[in-house]
Amino acid sequence: MKKIKLLTIILAIILVTMVAFFGVYVPVQNRMEEKVKDYEYAMDLKGGRNIRLVVDTSNDIIIKDANGNEVTDADNLSDEELTEKGYTKEETPRNSEEVLIEDNYKKSKGIIEKRLNDLGVNNYVTKLDSASGDILVEVPENYYTDNVINNISKTGRFEIVDSQTQEVLMDNNDIKKARVVYGYDPSGSSSGTVVYLEIDFNKDGANKLRDISNNYVETNTTNETNTTNTGNTENTTSQTSTDSNTQTTTKEITMKIDDEEIMTTSFAETIETGRLELSIGTATTDRETLQSYANQAFDVAAVLNNGNMPVEYIVDGNQYILSDITQDELNIVLYVMLGLIVIALIVLIIRYKTNGFIIAFAYIGLVSLFILLLRYANVVISIEGIFGIAIALILNYIFINKLLSKLNKEEKVDKAVINIALKETYKEFFIKIIPICIAVITFCFIQWEPISSFGMVMFWGIALIALYNITITNLLVRVKESKGGKKKDGRKQEKNV
Repeated sequence: MKKIKLLTIILAIILVTMVAFFGVYVPVQNRMEEKVKDYEYAMDLKGGRNIRLVVDTSNDIIIKDANGNEVTDADNLSDEELTEKGYTKEETPRNSEEVLIEDNYKKSKGIIEKRLNDLGVNNYVTKLDSASGDILVEVPENYYTDNVINNISKTGRFEIVDSQTQEVLMDNNDIKKARVVYGYDPSGSSSGTVVYLEIDFNKDGANKLRDISNNYVETNTTNETNTTNTGNTENTTSQTSTDSNTQTTTKEITMKIDDEEIMTTSFAETIETGRLELSIGTATTDRETLQSYANQAFDVAAVLNNGNMPVEYIVDGNQYILSDITQDELNIVLYVMLGLIVIALIVLIIRYKTNGFIIAFAYIGLVSLFILLLRYANVVISIEGIFGIAIALILNYIFINKLLSKLNKEEKVDKAVINIALKETYKEFFIKIIPICIAVITFCFIQWEPISSFGMVMFWGIALIALYNITITNLLVRVKESKGGKKKDGRKQEKNV
């Protein structure tokens, strides 16, 4: 039974090591696809994107009638047709001279930075040219980068307008907070989770929302039609019937961001809470679809929560910047670390013989599990993060060396001795690294990617050292010593009768 347990642990460590270092490949459409999640690299390792936002100097064309009123349905008319109707064209700059001042440039830069934080982008650089108002933004390169660019380049002008007259009913000044919440389909017509964009309005906004929801409601109108039929039979009869025809009249509002329509709707009842819940997509049980809906809602919330920029910008430059560290240089660092680990484990085996070999084997399992954990915990790896990996592995080496040293001093090694040695090692080791643990937890909450990367790597490393050694390493040593205690010279102790 002990041999089966030992063999199971060994095979499990070998399997984890194979997956961690060589991956898992499955055939997909005549090709082999890697199924193990890749690392997430920071900007200093993977490169980043440089985006230049320049002040929009274009003009809007406004068509007005003879009385000076704006005409909204004349975009498709030719110049001759406009002249015939007495319409005139006027060009209005997107940014008036009054808004092109340094204070507005700084305010726009601050709004961009708040949006980046809300979108989960921590490691970014923003630079402002105070003279021209242009803003340079540098963000990490990943699958979400294009979406980030789209959201930081928006002016963020939020409006609720009358769908027919285009009268502005509410704007950014009425919003208190926007958030993303999850719920279920209240109608019960479909199963699954629904993503909602929940907008809380301030006091004035709540009053406006109550009035709007009271006025823009679905109303039912019933029309009755009387029909008389006369028969010419022997007994003449007259028959009158009444037909009822119910019509729904809907007065609708349209929500817009930067003149782009988000949705058009009406209200089923008056909203007294000052809170508007908008469903994003439909109810679903598919994880990827749900995440897609949530991302859309978070994007809108990031724009609404930080106000609209006083200056309108356009993306003039969008350039990918390579990292200063090449893949070959990164591989060299990896090979050096692996080489040092091999040398250190050989020293353990030479010094502590069988126990050294068993714990060295357990150490390999910890390394494999550690690099898989970093992938699936979505830890962003930076240069500082690589340094954190090295420190975590050194700390584990110190831990197992202390444990082996205590076991080597014992004349007889059994379950009780292993327990005592493990407890003493834990106590000595973790008391000494308390300052490191406090610093690591602090680093995890710092919104600067190089430091947070180091902190997260160390956090998972220390947690793994604590859990792995009290389970796997402890179990391996116990199984190895289960046949009887050993003297320091390797000879078996005589069994007590």
